[in-house]
Amino acid sequence: MPLPLGFLSILLAWTTGAWATDHNLPFMEYLDADRVVCLKWGFDELQGDITFQLTVNSTGWVGFGLSPQGNMVRADIVMGGYGPAGSYFADYYAKGNAMPLKDEEQSYNLLSMTENDGQTIMTFQRSIKTCDEKDFHITPQPIKLIYAYGTTDDIGYHGSRRGTKEVNLLNYMPRSNPPDAKYFTLKVENITVPSKRTYYHCKVMQLPDLPKKHHIYLVEPDIEHLDIVHHMLLYHCPSFVNEPYDKQCYMGDIGDACFGVVASWGVGGGAYELPENTGILIGGESSDRFYRLEIHYNNPQEKEGIKDSSGLRLYYTDKLRQHDVGVLTTGVLPVGQMQYGIPPRATQFHSYGICNTSLFSQLVNPIPDLQVFSVLLHTHLAGRKVRVGHFRNGKQIDFLGVNENYDFEMQEIVNLGSIKTVKPGDEIIVECTYNTEDRTKDTLMGLSTTDEMCLAFLFYYPAVDITSCTSRPNTLLLSTTTAQPDEYQSLMNNLPQIQYISDARSNYSVYRDGMVREVMETPAAVCKSTNTASRPCSSWMLKAGGIILSLLLVALM
Repeated sequence: MPLPLGFLSILLAWTTGAWATDHNLPFMEYLDADRVVCLKWGFDELQGDITFQLTVNSTGWVGFGLSPQGNMVRADIVMGGYGPAGSYFADYYAKGNAMPLKDEEQSYNLLSMTENDGQTIMTFQRSIKTCDEKDFHITPQPIKLIYAYGTTDDIGYHGSRRGTKEVNLLNYMPRSNPPDAKYFTLKVENITVPSKRTYYHCKVMQLPDLPKKHHIYLVEPDIEHLDIVHHMLLYHCPSFVNEPYDKQCYMGDIGDACFGVVASWGVGGGAYELPENTGILIGGESSDRFYRLEIHYNNPQEKEGIKDSSGLRLYYTDKLRQHDVGVLTTGVLPVGQMQYGIPPRATQFHSYGICNTSLFSQLVNPIPDLQVFSVLLHTHLAGRKVRVGHFRNGKQIDFLGVNENYDFEMQEIVNLGSIKTVKPGDEIIVECTYNTEDRTKDTLMGLSTTDEMCLAFLFYYPAVDITSCTSRPNTLLLSTTTAQPDEYQSLMNNLPQIQYISDARSNYSVYRDGMVREVMETPAAVCKSTNTASRPCSSWMLKAGGIILSLLLVALM
């Protein structure tokens, strides 16, 4: 039987990649920092089977699962190993933080189990879409993978031998590993972190002198205190920022004008490598440009006397790639003169930021089609969901990002896999859902950890000079701020949105009559059951960022 065309193209792409050693399992991630647990996987097509190979440096039992929240609650789990009587393996599900229960419907098939040189290698397979309500529904969105293992074949409590990592299984991109890798590190040096919950530190500096153009292809965090460094952003500055400094951010300094995102890292994330045909342009004519490194410190215990030296390590090459990458900041303008509050005691409150790309031409003309390939979604503690709707001619055609189980402690850049084309005139709407049931006062949009944000950083090519496209509801027109949450939600949704467009030279364009369009429900994927017609799965897993079958078919065409 011939391979599906989509899968064949993936295999061909991997022949020049760093991990093209197994065409059936082309993708690989270490699930832990110590590289004890390695996962390889591959799939025939989006509607077919997915195969996993879990390798653990242990000769005891091993476990792997798909989890809605990154823990055992409602997780879909397999456990197995190779004992004195041979191999053992079963499909389980977990109701909570206790021993998982064996699933009545065994949806996973063991393909092989081996134990060699102190390693257990478990290879298994399942359908991407099953109709078992206890199975996690795999979609082309980020999924929280969990693992655990023991030192014997008696399955029991794992202790510290466990972990979580978020991976996009169906939209994973290949990686490269040039043998002549060069890098430089931009970091703060031994700064004192104040004993307060939220602190932003900024360092304005130049990059190493690079007379020729180069491309950054890999961004890696270099963090001294993982417990307090929440996120880092590297911005390029307009030409009038031409002096270095190293101090608290947003104190009225000239570097506050640096807002063109170059690189980013969020808590829970790791190194991020760009697709092998893209890179972030540095050097050449812009070699004298200044950059601003911004670090958000989250110190909820208000510890004193912390000295920190953290930053970003940027790998670069003089072998220029096909496309220059840009990063577009979209969502709700984080700060502004008009107050924007999220009411307390709300189970679900939606905030919207809009971006009408037809306004780009007021600053940059012409504007090409923008090819979006990755996204970083960002809220603070009250955030529960983030969705990025893509509209054309007033109708939603797609999502540019979906996370239905947003976790403040797990923020990383996610590769979309299939490239999304944003045409001039398209609209982008970022929707954030918050839960404030435990709060007694309004939550404001702002910089503090206890404030809120609603942002989506879109990674795209070819790069243009537009750096941000955000909005904020015109709350000056709000008739009341004392309405009940549902009524207040309706009032906010109907307010005109003031849109702010900025470019790399810190020029701004403002449009005052934007409107919030309704974002469609995250569509339910379709499962297939033996002896019955296809039917929608009726379980909680459908909310995990699914995408409709027709969109999947389009992606394969």
